[in-house]
This record gives sequence, C-alpha cells and structure tokens, in this order.
Amino acid sequence: MAGGKLSARQKMINLMYLVFIAMMAMNMSKEVLSAFGLMDAKFAESNVVATEKNGALLADLERKADEKKEEFAVPFNKATQVNAVSDKFYKYIGTLKQDLLREGNYKADENGKLDFEAMDKTDILDEMWFTGDRETKKGQEVIAKIEQYKADIKEILGTDVKYKKAIERLDKRFSTQQVTTKEGIKKSWLNYHFQGFPAIASYTKLTAMQNDVKMTEANMFNLFLGNSLDEAVSLKKYQAIVLADKSAFFAGEKFQGKVVLGKYANVTPTKLSVQGQEINISEAVDSTGAATLDFNVGNVGEHEIDGKFTFLEDGKPLEIDIKGNYVVVPRPNSATISADKMNVVYRGVDNPMTISFAGVPDNKVQATGTGLSKASGQGKYIMKAPTGREVTINVTATLDDGSKATDSKTFRIKDIPAPTGMISGQTGVVKLPKRNVEVGTVGAKLDDFVFDLPIETTSFKIKVPGQPTVNVAGTKMNSQAKAAIKRARRGDNITIFDIKARITGNASYRLKNVSPVVVEVTN
Repeated sequence: MAGGKLSARQKMINLMYLVFIAMMAMNMSKEVLSAFGLMDAKFAESNVVATEKNGALLADLERKADEKKEEFAVPFNKATQVNAVSDKFYKYIGTLKQDLLREGNYKADENGKLDFEAMDKTDILDEMWFTGDRETKKGQEVIAKIEQYKADIKEILGTDVKYKKAIERLDKRFSTQQVTTKEGIKKSWLNYHFQGFPAIASYTKLTAMQNDVKMTEANMFNLFLGNSLDEAVSLKKYQAIVLADKSAFFAGEKFQGKVVLGKYANVTPTKLSVQGQEINISEAVDSTGAATLDFNVGNVGEHEIDGKFTFLEDGKPLEIDIKGNYVVVPRPNSATISADKMNVVYRGVDNPMTISFAGVPDNKVQATGTGLSKASGQGKYIMKAPTGREVTINVTATLDDGSKATDSKTFRIKDIPAPTGMISGQTGVVKLPKRNVEVGTVGAKLDDFVFDLPIETTSFKIKVPGQPTVNVAGTKMNSQAKAAIKRARRGDNITIFDIKARITGNASYRLKNVSPVVVEVTN
C-alpha cells in the first residue's frame, strides 16, 4: 500500500491508515498512538518545508511580474489571492487543533512535544462537533469553512478553461461528499472521518488537511508559472467534431447538426465560420459551447464540411479547424411493408405487420387499409382481414421538407385451414383400448399453421359398430357414449366425427369442418 511509485506524502498518508487499522486490532495500544504522533510530526515538518517553497514560488512570480508584466502580472495577482485565502484557511485548521488540545488538557513539554500516548480520548471532537448523528453548529462551521475555501479558490481562478483540471483536483482533494461504508451505511464526511476517533488520530488528520492546503497552494503557483503539477487545459488539445442530426440527407434538404469540441469544453467562441460564411455566434452557439449548423446540402454523394472555431485564450485568438463530412442520398420512392408471419393475411386472426418508409421516422409515416390499425411499437400494426380475397395497404411518408412520398401493396386473404380432430392427443386412425377411449379427451388442432391459435371443442358425435350414434357435448364421453363403447369388440372401428370447434375468444369466426378420428379397438 505504501510501495510502488507513490510520492513520499502519499506513502505517509497510506501508512497512517495502515496504522489506524492496526490500532483497531490492538485496542489503541500506546505504540499505535505514538505512531500517529510520528505521522503528525512528519506532516508538520512537511508543512514547514512547503511553506518555505511556496514562499519562494510566490517570490519568483513577483520577479517575473516585474520583468514581464504583460505575461505574469495577472498570474501574480491570482497567486497573492490564493496565498491569502490559503493562509486564512490554514490558520483556521490550526484553531481546531488548539481547541482539541485545550479541551483534552493536552500540553506540550519544554521542547514543544506532545505526549502522544496520552491522547487517546475519543469524546473531545464527538462532543464539540456532533450531537447524535447530526453535526453541532461547530461541526457545521467546519464543513462551511472547507466549502468556502474551495469557493474562494474557484473565484480567483475564474472561468478560464486552462484551470479546469486544477479545479477538479481541488474538488477531489477537499471533497465533503457523503461516504458509504463497506457495510453500505451512509455517513456524513465529518462523521466518517472524525467521530469516534482518538484525539491523536483527529489531530493528525487536521495536520494532514493543512498539508493539503499547502499542496494546493504549491500546485496553483506552479500552474501560474507555467509548470504542470496540475495540468493546464489548453484548447489546443481539443478537436472540433461535427455531429450531424442524421448520417444521410435527401437531395435538396438542409444539413442540420452541431460542431463541438472533442472534450465539450463549455467555452463560447468569439468567431465561427462554416463553408466560407461567418455564423452569428449569439444565435448559433448554445450554453454548452455547441454551435448549431444550418445550410443547404449538395448533390447526391459525400461532401466535406470546412470551417474554423475561434476562441480567446490567454488574451489571444486561437483558431481550431472544423473538419467533417456528410452523405446525401436520393429521396426514397418505395416503402418497406411486410407481414410478420407470411406473405398473406388470414381471416379470423390478428395479423401482426411491420410497416416503415426508408429514411423516414415512424411518426411521419401513415399507413391505411381496411382492417388495419396501429399497434404498440415502432412501425407495428395489426391487420384484421376483411371479406374478399385481397386487401391493399397504402403508405404515405412526410419528408423533412414537407413533401409526400407514397407507396402501396396488396395482400392475399386466406381462411384459417380446417382443424384436425384428435383423441388423447392422437389424430387420424389410432389404436386404443376401450378404456382409453372412454376416458379420452376429444379435441381439435391446427396442423402446421403459422399462428398458435387456441382451439376449444364444444361437441362431437361418436359411432360404435352395431350401436346408434351418440351426441356428446363438451370434450369428454357422456354415459351413453361410454355404454356404447363398452359393447365394442376387438377390431371394431369407433368413429368420432362432426367435431364442433371454435377459436377461443373469437366465437364469431366459423372454422372449417374438423376432420374425424377413427379408433381401432385393441381389446
């Protein structure tokens, strides 16, 4: 955790957390408390060194501002402001440390060294900063001071795009966002980092926060000097990208799309020209920095877009080339119309259909035909086939320029084929014992039909050799039919015929005659 290519400061922070884990396991032994004290001493020493180096950087900026006023006067002014707000926040953190020492009655010896092993109390900041699960006014003040420091730095930096990375680093370094523990418990930032910790741990964390202030100050000074501890974002690193509203256009249409920087920098240009013509910035550029394009496209084929974005960076104009292309396709003159099941439609069922027009959105396509209605889903329709042998579907598409394109297609209409009778799931001529015939279920099904239609049987007739025909309601043999079956002999053929069936949920449609079933008695 403390190895690799980490900086000395990061190794120190990682080691501090390792020590804290060890402390929990060792029930806050004196050695662990001393280890926290040593970490605090390291941070304090680092802060002294950082203060000296930051002073040297500020002095260097001042010297450069005297020598090259035009280039460094503004950065030096920003640096002095950063120094002032950082010093103020640094001292505020120092008052929090003094409050902790005072309330815990912790005193340094004649050499200024604290007794780290005695700083094991956990209730000092708990009582000062928390009341139950909420922060006290003092706790709220701590959070407010951190947020104020970030706001002050951001105000100093302003909206110049080159400071974007530095601001992101600042927000991450001084984040006060809610924290979710490994157990999934959500805690406030202050609660997660300070509640329930021994005094020396909280004291060390405050010293580490002071170190964060010094590091922020150093990064800002280096940024103002032109160094890259916090990477400056230059618009030279961005690429202009053309985003067309659609990939292809009809001949005679207007091209519609946007030109944006590759990183979407939210920067408003000072000038925009496309295809040799200057564009009105106030009308074309939105709040995100994207410029809307609107011009007549060329003939069918591929075309290039050429232009320039002009931005202001460091007080000087910066031009970025706009390069892109688009394709113009011929206007469509035919629609795509297909039946989802077959190239015919069937009477008595809902025939699902997909209807679309190439290059035209679904909300601009209108399809009409006898029995046709819109269904849920893009381009989805239902056809209830009417009487007759054919039905025609007409399609009209409204193009972007308001003109219309039409097409049509005729479908054949077929009736549902005749169902096949069955007993106990078997069809045609079957061999069964008399007992199986008595208890069997008579039904009907559609063999090899494109729709999986539920068929219900309402009645049938049964004829046993030498016995009168018996009419049966439903799907099961009644008492008369069973009596006739009992008189059948081995080898007799029992005929089940005149089977009446209908489509479940559609009693109005009359199915064709159901084929009979012949049962050869086996015993």
